[in-house]
Amino acid sequence: MNTNSLTKHQSNRIYDSFNHKSIGQKAKIYPINQHAPQSIPHENATLPLASINQHDLTNNLDWMQNFADHHNVKLCPHGKTTMTPHFFEQQLSNGAWGITVATPAQAEVAAMAGAKNVIMANQLVGMANMQRVLDLIKQYDLNFYCCVDSSVNILQLDTFFGHTNQTLNLLIEFGVTGGRCGCRTEEQVQSLAKQISDSKALKLKGIEVYEGVIGGDNAEGDIRAFLSKTLQLAQTLRENGWITTLPLVTGAGSAWYDVVAETFANLTDYFAVIRPGCYAIHDTGIYAQSQDQVMQRAQNNQGYACDLGGDLSSALEVWAYVISRPEPNKAVIGLGKRDVAFDAGLPIVERVYRNGEEFNVGDIEATAIMDQHMFVSIDADSPLQVGDMIAFSTSHPCLTFDKWRTIAVVDEQYCVTEWVSTYF
Repeated sequence: MNTNSLTKHQSNRIYDSFNHKSIGQKAKIYPINQHAPQSIPHENATLPLASINQHDLTNNLDWMQNFADHHNVKLCPHGKTTMTPHFFEQQLSNGAWGITVATPAQAEVAAMAGAKNVIMANQLVGMANMQRVLDLIKQYDLNFYCCVDSSVNILQLDTFFGHTNQTLNLLIEFGVTGGRCGCRTEEQVQSLAKQISDSKALKLKGIEVYEGVIGGDNAEGDIRAFLSKTLQLAQTLRENGWITTLPLVTGAGSAWYDVVAETFANLTDYFAVIRPGCYAIHDTGIYAQSQDQVMQRAQNNQGYACDLGGDLSSALEVWAYVISRPEPNKAVIGLGKRDVAFDAGLPIVERVYRNGEEFNVGDIEATAIMDQHMFVSIDADSPLQVGDMIAFSTSHPCLTFDKWRTIAVVDEQYCVTEWVSTYF
């Protein structure tokens, strides 16, 4: 079997799964009988499980969309956080311009969820990947963009797409020394722009950046300067005729989206797009800290985040049982590395239940995690016992989502309203 037919076979298999056609594949959404709701605290669902509170999710989608609209920038959230079409659909119906992805496979899921604009904030490398993107553009009439930062990659793309009737939209990635991908100098950007302009199969649309790799004591100032340079560079490319449409400029992860939106706000000579991803789910760890900094910057600079009202709230929880209490100060939870993120801090205990009722067990804290077990420290006289249920919040939702094939959507009473599928 050749590479292209394999790619199409894989594509069809995913497509059939998404549309409930493939036997043995999970459906996109499993609705719940509203007359017999699955109450997690009352043990009507098997544990461990991951849940998304729909009220918090809706709040987050509204908050960020309003933030983007106020600054007159387009919102193209990164889909890698959830890879859940049901949530993509909610983001798009709520006003998102498109979906950002990192791979052709992710682009396919975004397209199947209804996204007409997809930014692959990454380089498109490899013939099979190029073929997959070509098929997606044709099948879904997709407005697709990908990044380039090398002459070699441009030549590869030109060779492949030059044998098709399809023009590929490109964004030159502009980076910083010591960062991730991206041209390190303005001269490199201009050289690539000239090379793209000589191709009939490729079309330069703008510049993509990822400011999240800029750190240090003067990170905010350095990021603002970097973004200003990006705007100047995009304008230079247009003046030289290498960009023939309104230049698309895009940046913003989930930590500095406010600075990017402020820098790109209300620009008439550019098409500005921000790409935060984790805001939809949020967390009680690294992104909660980042959002605190967003709100602090808003207070210091009279930014819109404080005027908007409300804030982002953590929507994700992972539920599990106490399965052992082998020592007075130690309990073991049926939850492990296969179930929850642990790269940015251990899960945080939010609530404990017994017989459907929340109760206080005193101080309790996760201390270590293994594949299928997590250890918590407790007071020796704590009433916690085997069979008690614990709801944990997490840090870094991306690395919790990718551990689950189905995730429960719950109401404010923690009753499951539907099960949704992830597509990692």
